[in-house]
Amino acid sequence: MRRDDDRGEQDGQELSTSITSSLHQHAGRTFDNVDDLENALKAENYITDRGLATTLYLMLKLRKPLLLEGEAGVGKTEIAKVLSAVLGTPLIRLQCYEGLDASAAIYEWDYPRQMLYLQTLEATGGADREQARRDLFSDEFLLKRPLLQAIDVAHEKSPVLLIDEVDRADQELEAFLLELLSDFQVTVPELGTIRAEHVPIVILTSNRTREIHDALKRRCLYYWIDFPTFSKEFRILGAKVPEVSEQLRLQICGFTQGLREVDLFKPPGMAETLDWASALLALGTTQLSKEAVEDTLGVILKYQEDVERIHGDTAAQLVERAARATAS
Repeated sequence: MRRDDDRGEQDGQELSTSITSSLHQHAGRTFDNVDDLENALKAENYITDRGLATTLYLMLKLRKPLLLEGEAGVGKTEIAKVLSAVLGTPLIRLQCYEGLDASAAIYEWDYPRQMLYLQTLEATGGADREQARRDLFSDEFLLKRPLLQAIDVAHEKSPVLLIDEVDRADQELEAFLLELLSDFQVTVPELGTIRAEHVPIVILTSNRTREIHDALKRRCLYYWIDFPTFSKEFRILGAKVPEVSEQLRLQICGFTQGLREVDLFKPPGMAETLDWASALLALGTTQLSKEAVEDTLGVILKYQEDVERIHGDTAAQLVERAARATAS
């Protein structure tokens, strides 16, 4: 981590050199090709398609942030967690929400400890005013939030920085992200410019509740994660909940695939499929039935309107469809 108060031409040249050099800092493990990365993800029980594996490979190779969009529950957040495990590097998560500001996302000063420090100085007749000012605005009193943690010199290799549900934050947060994603640096007025020794691997996720600004998108690679196909969902379910029998797995996937074709307020994602499979397993269900479905609709559907729509004849039809999937 380097701090610079000089804003002159020489500093600008050094900044350019620093960024160029840091782009070659890797998270430790490297991958020779897309297949290598895809197999590493599979070893962590994350089943991906070729397009996503290629995008992740390019993200690591080009050292560019990645913006993942898609419906809630399709596995966007999980990618960052698995990538952290594959690379053996820390995962730093910034969970976005409405009203998130710089103090919660980047840094703030520990005012209670600063006040206690001043009171102690006054009581003991300690350091002079200038020394006290330097002490007050030093690392000791700096509370590092996720964005500043991601470029901390304490990291031995690049961490994975997950900026989760960036669409839920106010647009002002995107302005804070621009400096970080362009130059991987943060400016703290009292300390100067703090730069990353190891460039973080940045993944942003969005459920697309609003459009992300073009300036932020231009700094990222992009990939849309859709609901899984039958085949992919079957393989993921087998990897994540292997205790479920093959027959029940086929029925579950047949049911959820049909469920997503119904006009629902919130179709179930892969996360709900996994929860539902675990719930059916906990209830000792070995064969999908209308009764088993209706008893557990609250696991897979999260809105009462959707539950009411599926309850009854629709549930029976989807169970019949799932049975045909097993027979075929």
